[in-house]
Parts: sequence; structure tokens; C-alpha cells
Amino acid sequence: MKGRMNNKLGEIQVNPEVIAHYAGTTALECFGIVGMAMVSVKDGLVKLLKRDNLTKGINFTISDNQIFLEFHVIVAYGVSIQAVADNLIENVKYKLEEFTGLEVAKINIFVEGVRAID
Repeated sequence: MKGRMNNKLGEIQVNPEVIAHYAGTTALECFGIVGMAMVSVKDGLVKLLKRDNLTKGINFTISDNQIFLEFHVIVAYGVSIQAVADNLIENVKYKLEEFTGLEVAKINIFVEGVRAID
């Protein structure tokens, strides 16, 4: 479902793929996030996604001008998962609400793996 906003001049529609890409790019900017992950249902393996596929690590819905997000991430070894999650939620919520004008109602984070940063 597309995000829709109305103003005095008409209706604005935002493609959900745009929202997912923006959310993924914002997530990668957060301290402690190594990348987005995709879990293979077939064999249960976790795959680190490259920048051009990062939207596959995000599940989202848009309903009643509210955004609901799920991030599947890989975090850096040695950092506090709680601190990384709090930072991710705060940054994504702020930037998405400013970018779209829609309310971010819920963000779930699934840590799929831990990687050492070289």
C-alpha cells in the first residue's frame, strides 16, 4: 500500500520501495550496524546484503498513514545490542517522519548475526 498524504493542492503518494530504501540507508549510517541481513527460509543461512539489495532486509507496511517496520540486521562484535537498537530506532523514526510526513508507529529489530569489523 502506498503512503498517502493530502494537502490543499492535492494528494501525494509515496512508493513503499522509496521508504524502504531510505530506511535501510539510514540504518546503515547508525553506529554498530554492519549491514542488513536476509535469512534464507530454505536452509536457514543468514546473508549479509550489499547496498543495492538492502531493502530485502526490511519488512514494512503502511496503514492509516502510519509506517510499521522490521529490520533484520547484523551488528558489530563488541557493541551493546541495546545501544545499537535504541540508536537505530531513534534515527530511523526521526528521519523517516521528517522525510515522509508519515508517523512511524512501530519498529522491530531482529539481530540475525554478529560480525567483527576489520
